[in-house]
Parts: sequence; structure tokens; C-alpha cells
Amino acid sequence: MTDVLIAGVGMIPFTKPGQGQTYDLMGAAAAGAALEDAGVVYANVQRAYAGYVYGDSCAGQAALGHLGATGIPIVNVNNNCASGSTAFALAVEAVRNEPDACVLALGFEQMAPGALDVVFGDRPTPVGPHLSRVAEMMSLSTNDRARPPAIQLFGCQVELLQNQCGVGDRALAKIAVKARRHAAANSYALFRTPLQEDEVLASPLLFRGLRKLFACPPSCGSAAAVLCGPRFAARHGLPTNVRVIGSGWTSDRSEHFAGNPLDLMFRALGKDAADKAYETAGVGPKDIDVVELHDCFTSNEALMYSGLGFCSDGEIERFILEGRGSYGGDIVVNPSGGLLSKGHPLGATGLAQIAELTWQLRGRAGPRQVEGARTGLQQNAGLGSAGFVHILQNG
Repeated sequence: MTDVLIAGVGMIPFTKPGQGQTYDLMGAAAAGAALEDAGVVYANVQRAYAGYVYGDSCAGQAALGHLGATGIPIVNVNNNCASGSTAFALAVEAVRNEPDACVLALGFEQMAPGALDVVFGDRPTPVGPHLSRVAEMMSLSTNDRARPPAIQLFGCQVELLQNQCGVGDRALAKIAVKARRHAAANSYALFRTPLQEDEVLASPLLFRGLRKLFACPPSCGSAAAVLCGPRFAARHGLPTNVRVIGSGWTSDRSEHFAGNPLDLMFRALGKDAADKAYETAGVGPKDIDVVELHDCFTSNEALMYSGLGFCSDGEIERFILEGRGSYGGDIVVNPSGGLLSKGHPLGATGLAQIAELTWQLRGRAGPRQVEGARTGLQQNAGLGSAGFVHILQNG
């Protein structure tokens, strides 16, 4: 296969809803930063993919229009929280098919405050089958089902994780504490003030076992990556050290709806995507040095520890309590601070993860640098559902 090189990445600091620029200016700024990092101009880009959720059609054209009108194909994608990862995956595929190409992947989101809810109330929601099946399995009442979908699903995820895997509240709180500790060294993160476990456990209970500080906040932001093949890099003198060596794309399978409800809450999606990525990369969980994963809720990060193969379901709590997912442990998970600290601008999230891993593998992550990081894994998922895992390597 043709090597896919990450020539440049760019990101802007994430902000609270209403406190940043409009989506088009955020997108242009992140794309411009990625191009500058790569050392190429927009005229060199032959194709672009833009990921976002809360925006009109052709919003990618509006953002990239600030960089110029060059006539290139611009494809807009919406896969809920995995929209940015979808844009990146399509860019990877484009370069594999066209080794001489230079392709831009962009993600952005201009969000409103509050929990995510359905966008269109006058038509069926794509998450409907998941909500119905979980409601049946978890005996949710009519009042329960009136809550925002993410609150329903991840409130149940916390309860199931506790009951089936023995992961207690204090372990889940430690994930939130770790996220803030990592984010203290990340100027792009929205929340960098340290948290204490008792503070997390004292936060309001939202639904079932889900507490407020177990959840990531909505935010606004953008991130981007420039990808190319070796021949393009050689002609333009671009860096060639960080490569995409494995990818896994997935959606739900019918058996997910018949089995354990945790499988409808990203567990099966993450495992399936990871299995495919490990196979294509020719590596396994023990080869991974640094991870950026989808910590929309602390319970989801905990579940991904086993889903990605870093421990078994029964070892999750011990993995957390022993600090095996932080500096000095087995691997470093979310050195950026993750969604829990950066916030979660849906379209930007996947590409923000790619940017962090690229900096880590280059050895340019500053105070949050993972010593000796050579292989990194990115995991991102969207309800409805879309799952992605990408494996990056230096060398």
C-alpha cells in the first residue's frame, strides 16, 4: 500500500459556546495552521474533506473559501461525533488511491450550550433504534426517555459498567481528575484547572450513575490535517516521519442489538474498529505508546480500555486505580486532556486527536510529551453509529 504521510496539522484553542469565532473563521484558521505546519500553500491541495454536525450543507466550502477558490472537490461529511474522523479517513483513502495527491481533512463545530439533543424533531432520529433497544433492556420509563439521548445512553452505560465490570464511582472520578491533570500542559484545552476526586463525586447526578463531571462539555473549535504520499512529499520537501499505518472503520452490526446493551454504547464499535486497525497496521495493543480516545464520558474511556485491548473487562478498575493509563503507566491515554478537558466540538474532535498524536510522535508536545512515543492510536465514535480507529507511527 502507498504510505500516507501526515505532512502538517493545525488546531485552534477550543472555547465555550458563544465565546469564539463563527465556524467558517475557525475552520479557515485551523486549515491555515495545518498548511503552514506542512509548508504547503492551499493551491497545492487537490481535494478536501470537511466534517461537522451543526451546520448547513457546503459549510466546508464556506470555511475553505477564506483560503481561496481553487476549484478543488470539497466533500462535507456528518457522522455525529465521528465527523472529523470520517473526514480524516476519507483523506487517508484518497491518498492511498492517488499517491501524488495532497489532501486536506478539516473538522469544525460552532455549538450551543447544553446537552446534545436531536437536531430535527419532526422526523425519525438515527439513534432511535439504539434508544428503543436500551430502553427495553434497561426498563426506562417514559420520563427517562424524555431526556436527551446522550444522557439516556451514557447514564445507562455508567450503571452497566459498574454492575457488569465492577468499576466504581471513585475509579470513574479518577479519569476526570487525570484528564484535567494532563490538560494543565495544553494551551488548546478549555478546562485546565485541576479537579479533586471528591469534587467530581459531589457534582450533580444527571441520570442513573452519571454525574455532571463524568461528562465532557460542548465547545467550539476546529482542527485540520494535511496528508500526502511519499512522491508528493519528496517533490515539495515535506516531512515524512509520521505515517498512518492502520485504519478501522465500522458501523453497528445486527447482533449488537440482540446482546449486551454495552455493545450499543460504543464497546462493540470500538473493538471492531480497533481489530481492523491492528490487523492493517500489523501491530497490537502492547505496541501502542500513546492514545487519544473518545472520552465523551468517563465511563466511555473506561470501557475503551478493554475495547481497545489494553486490559480485560474485569481489569478495568484496577487499570484505572493503578494509574496504568497515565505517565509512568502502561500507556498514556489522552495526554491532551481529552474531551473531558478540551470540550467536544463534534466535527473537530477526531482531527484534534490526530493533531495531538502527530505532535507526540514528532516529539514536539512540550511538557505533555510522552517519552519515546513511536506508535499512537486514535479512537472516535459517533452515535447512530460510526466507529473509527487510526494507528499512526513515526518511522
